[in-house]
Amino acid sequence: MTQLFTKETQAIFFNNNKTAIQRMLDYDYTINRQTPSVAAIVAPTSANKFERFFMGSDEVMIPLFKTTADAKNTYPSADVLLNFGSFRTAYDVTMDAMDIGGFSTIMITAEGIPERLARKMNNRARTQGVNVIGPATVGAISPGAFKIANIGGTIENIINSKLHRAGSCGLVTRSGGLFNELGNIISINADGIAEGVAIGGDRFVGSVFIDNLLRMEKNPEVKYTVLLGEVGGTEEYKIIEAIKDGRIKKPMIGWCIGTIAKHFSSGVQFGHAGASANADAETAATKNKAMAEVGIYVPKSFNDLPAMINKVYEELKANGTIEEIVEQELKTIPKTRRSKEFICTISDDRGDECTYAGFPISSVATPETGKGIGDVISLLWFKKQYPTWATQFIETVMKTVADHGPAVSGAHNAKVTARAGKSVVESLVTGLLTIGPRFGGAIDGAAKYFKHADDNNLSPAEFLNYMKKEGVPIPGIGHRIKSLKNPDLRVEGLKKFAKDYFPSTPLLDYALTVEQLTTSKKENLILNVDGTIGILMVDMWRALNYPEFEIDEFVESGTLNSFFIVGRSIGFIGHILDEKRLAMPMYRHPMDDIFYDVQEAEEV
Repeated sequence: MTQLFTKETQAIFFNNNKTAIQRMLDYDYTINRQTPSVAAIVAPTSANKFERFFMGSDEVMIPLFKTTADAKNTYPSADVLLNFGSFRTAYDVTMDAMDIGGFSTIMITAEGIPERLARKMNNRARTQGVNVIGPATVGAISPGAFKIANIGGTIENIINSKLHRAGSCGLVTRSGGLFNELGNIISINADGIAEGVAIGGDRFVGSVFIDNLLRMEKNPEVKYTVLLGEVGGTEEYKIIEAIKDGRIKKPMIGWCIGTIAKHFSSGVQFGHAGASANADAETAATKNKAMAEVGIYVPKSFNDLPAMINKVYEELKANGTIEEIVEQELKTIPKTRRSKEFICTISDDRGDECTYAGFPISSVATPETGKGIGDVISLLWFKKQYPTWATQFIETVMKTVADHGPAVSGAHNAKVTARAGKSVVESLVTGLLTIGPRFGGAIDGAAKYFKHADDNNLSPAEFLNYMKKEGVPIPGIGHRIKSLKNPDLRVEGLKKFAKDYFPSTPLLDYALTVEQLTTSKKENLILNVDGTIGILMVDMWRALNYPEFEIDEFVESGTLNSFFIVGRSIGFIGHILDEKRLAMPMYRHPMDDIFYDVQEAEEV
């Protein structure tokens, strides 16, 4: 890895630190990034699905996940983890991320992670080739491409320090506060930073000075480097050895702060956990002297550092190593921003033509497009383009459930209401209100329980025992009239379609083994149409590579019953129009069909 971050780099942010995330998105907007630098947020205790932030004056939705694994599975290309967990959780979060894999960089803001855990974490990261920045850091930045959270400060300070675009200097410090100060100094006395890292103030950090400077040595955008060390530790000596053996050749300016320590009679810690000299070699004065001896540009004092930076910069500019930077046009963050009241992610009517999930209506509506109602549902309900076999299955389901005669409760209610002179809408609503656990609602239940049994590898007998203990009749099993000898042709048609066109039907296959057991007890305990639809919907989504948690969300949200609702609405409307066409009178139920058992009321 020669370049720490690019304009395509995206991060997963652990802990919903809204201020830090908004600063990252403000930076994205300012530098004209096309995609937000934060792909997802891990918020284990949040019940929300997303958080809203601003990109300029427009809002963007960043999805929230309960676990890092779920976020990574959904956004596999996001290879940076920004760990804003507390010092109590930061270690576990980092180790979990390395177990998951796929992260090239992990940044840790927490300070005070115990030494034993920090050493273990850092050794694991080196073994896996993961670049850990921190603990106790404000992060890193590749100007004009990507910045971590709060590094660089406010957007005004970032622009003043020219951190909105790449300069020529590679900057490495321990301190986050001094990183910001050095960024400003470099912008005033040179052309700014090409890449910068604040490695963190804890004594045991992940990537140390030498790791970052060796990477910058390979980065062609970095023409020279600035190292700001401090009293304590011996990491600067690794750089000295790298210069001696030729691994580092680019000009370097170095300074270790804390030279005042020599005036104290005993060891003093300066702010950071690692800023304490335990031997003469760890003092700032000794390290500054050693750096100067190998050719590092070391000023006489920190106050002389700006002049030294300017001197090296001008020399490199004079010999053609550094070329003049053309300033890019920046976007300005609006002074006032207002959050919208409603959110719509499925259709957009602001242009010349309304779009369904990005597709103009004209591209899916007319026969010559080759698209059907299944395609429209896949766009508006799931925001995806389903393959033909899946859209045709959706249409098959809706045609199958469109009507089941006038005697079922929903159709009966719709007909009675229509006879009362109510409108189509009012009559339809009364029919729809009957849809639930006993009428249509078994689709959701069948998907939920059969999927649970399959997920947990329950045998058919174990599944039946589980449902018995739950005290729940198995949804999707049983029919009042149909049986093995008198099969439901709707079920047979759905099963045939699935066997002919689905890539595979593992849950249906499992359900049929359950049916063998239930029908051995009673012939009408067959897999009914609700159960077949619910089970095949799960098989469809699995074949379309949906993650299991997303399928579970579909089931819990009532998505499957929605197919029944839309399909059966066709039949309800048919019955309503039939009543109106026939001009049927007000309905009154015949008295001889009512069992009257009215006792004289007891006096209290």
